[in-house]
Amino acid sequence: MVMRDGRFKIFLATAPGLEDALCAEVRSKGFNSPRAVPGGVMVRGGWPEVWRANLWVRGAGRVLAVLASFRVLHLDELKALARKVRWSAVLRTDVPFRVEATCANSRVYHSGAAAERVKDAISEALGAPPSPEAHVLVRVRIEHDLCTLAVDTSGEPLHKRGAKAAVGKAPMRETMASLFLAQCGFVGTDPVVDPMCGSGTFVIEAAEIAARLNPGRARRFAFEQLATFDAALWARMREVASGRMPPAHVRFYGSDRDAGAIAMAQANARRAGIAELVTLRQCAISDVVAPGGPPGLVIVNPPYGARVGDRKKLPALYQALGHTLMRSFAGWRVGLITSEPTLARTTGLPFLPPAAPVPHGGLRVTLFQTAALP
Repeated sequence: MVMRDGRFKIFLATAPGLEDALCAEVRSKGFNSPRAVPGGVMVRGGWPEVWRANLWVRGAGRVLAVLASFRVLHLDELKALARKVRWSAVLRTDVPFRVEATCANSRVYHSGAAAERVKDAISEALGAPPSPEAHVLVRVRIEHDLCTLAVDTSGEPLHKRGAKAAVGKAPMRETMASLFLAQCGFVGTDPVVDPMCGSGTFVIEAAEIAARLNPGRARRFAFEQLATFDAALWARMREVASGRMPPAHVRFYGSDRDAGAIAMAQANARRAGIAELVTLRQCAISDVVAPGGPPGLVIVNPPYGARVGDRKKLPALYQALGHTLMRSFAGWRVGLITSEPTLARTTGLPFLPPAAPVPHGGLRVTLFQTAALP
């Protein structure tokens, strides 16, 4: 519910298992009293905080503004209570909207019927036109008979930064990549190497962090179509200078045996505006060597299982990766993401106890880390 001081609950979503990492990022960005909850992080604030969350926070998949919550036992009650929400304070009468609902362990159990009732309540109370193609989305969640109504302020998922037009097979989402980097202790002050870089997600994300570039700087958001939007204030917020040139030793290196992947990564780095910080080259994993200068972080998302590649060749690939890192990367930390602990152990790397697995692409993947290699 909206508080008397104009604040309300703001929910920043992430993959289950990454809530604590996202909470640490949100706290570091100056948001008040962030709290990790299942599936994300909850903060309180007003609409400027909503805009900042979309613009600044790297690990959030989307940002929801919570408008109301109430107990509900049947569909007619849902519609009646939804009509009482001050929709005119948030939605515009001239902008189409749509409604999606989820129901769990509740007497209102039909998600389609729940979405229909809320859609009708909004149309009758506000007069705005519903449309299945609308960018403005109202989300309904009914769990244990508690209904929460929220508006999705992001629109397209936040991993779509606006710069990565080309992707390879089974790409890592930028939001998830940023949280894995954070879990590896990366704060933008170390060099990073990805020896299987694909379309460049990890090296580009790391370079943007080091350069202090806002992740949402090159895209639009659904909140720009809400009644609460202040175009002048948003313009001033976006104009605040971001970006810096990191020290000369903080650079980012990607390699891949696929020439097409390297071409995609180079194009993506140019679009992101960080090409001068990134070095990319085509080579086999056995030919990768550490760059000169102080050690940093190797982070890699190799093929695993049904994700990509010939499964029979994977043990040899992981063995080659481990041999290369142990041979050439003394003093470097390693972060490896895979769905198969057996493959991780095949590298022979001295992994610490792993983090909790998280869902990714229909699988559950785990971040395996080392301390500085001997």
